[in-house]
Amino acid sequence: MRIIIDAMGGDDAPKAVIEGAAIARDEYGDKLNMTLVGDESIIKKSASENGLSLDGIDIYHTDVKIEMDDDPMTAVRKKKESSMAIGLKMLSPDNKYGVTGDAFLSAGSTGALHLASSHFVGRLTGVRRACLATYLPFPNPILLLDSGANPTVTADQLLSWAKLGSVYASSVLGMNNPRVGLINNGTEECKGTETYIEAHKLLAESNISFAGNIESREIPFGACDVLVCDGFTGNITLKLIEGMASFFMKALKDIYTSSTVASLSYLPVKSKFGTLKQSFDASEHGGAPILGLKAPVIKGHGNSNGRAIFSAICQAYTCVDSGMISKMSENLNASGVENE
Repeated sequence: MRIIIDAMGGDDAPKAVIEGAAIARDEYGDKLNMTLVGDESIIKKSASENGLSLDGIDIYHTDVKIEMDDDPMTAVRKKKESSMAIGLKMLSPDNKYGVTGDAFLSAGSTGALHLASSHFVGRLTGVRRACLATYLPFPNPILLLDSGANPTVTADQLLSWAKLGSVYASSVLGMNNPRVGLINNGTEECKGTETYIEAHKLLAESNISFAGNIESREIPFGACDVLVCDGFTGNITLKLIEGMASFFMKALKDIYTSSTVASLSYLPVKSKFGTLKQSFDASEHGGAPILGLKAPVIKGHGNSNGRAIFSAICQAYTCVDSGMISKMSENLNASGVENE
């Protein structure tokens, strides 16, 4: 298996990318090959300065990269030899670069990656728009999609994302018969916009395990395993959850540091708080897969450190190893939904 990695994407690239790749090399050994795409001189200099070994890790050179503040559409159109674009093209067996990958990972621009992956990798039959899926690490974890790529949707798109999310949850996250919910402002099937009312009907008639409409207050309590919505709603939901998690962690810290007695009472539960904090640590959960493509593409967090890159590589490995793409294709074909 070969995973292609955008060495120039992310706030701490290429250092974090090299660190993550080095951990993966040591962890997987001969089972995994990796190619870093980016400026070879910068990559080697960073490795040398940080005492990191590139042994067993291939480099494909390009000095073009997509910046975080580039306009996504313009960047994809004009920077066709960027580290991101070349890496995505390498997922095609007949590419001109002499390297063929099974999955691609980038911590670069989300907008550019979403556009470029649909353009260079292509979408599965039955998928009109690929979507971004995010793992929410509650006691009963939830896969949220779309989490920001598509602000507006149709009912058919929500149905196809529900099928994609269901396959990913079972194949990669190990969920048994995942329950799919539709985020809404009420549990009744008549709630929401016309799009969501129609989506509820399609989901209820589909072959997935449909949990019905889910109100946002039920999200942390295991109301479903996969939560489907438009990207506008999903992104707001995701950022609110992230903000509230930070708020409560700070509030609890303030309580336990408010007095000597409070500090002493913290000692018996210190390990529990450590576990809770770790569960919300993005570096432990990899990145956000872009679902609906003909090959696995993982969007790493922009502020990824080496550990986060390693987790995203593990995620990409599992996507390939589980045969996720073929399972998604079979599921979509069974639904009879066709591209426009």
